[in-house]
Amino acid sequence: MEYRLKKRKVPGLDDQDYYYTDDGFLVFTSAYHLKRGYCCKNGCRHCPFGYKKSDK
Repeated sequence: MEYRLKKRKVPGLDDQDYYYTDDGFLVFTSAYHLKRGYCCKNGCRHCPFGYKKSDK
């Protein structure tokens, strides 16, 4: 039987701004990044600004 845990609400964020991975990590969506309006250059998973972190 498959079930899903209720999504934990993050104060100040809309539901479409983030999700949780199966491991419990919070991930920001491209919608969140676009609302924020700039790239932080951390290589975020859903970066809409095209930044890719290079391995050094």
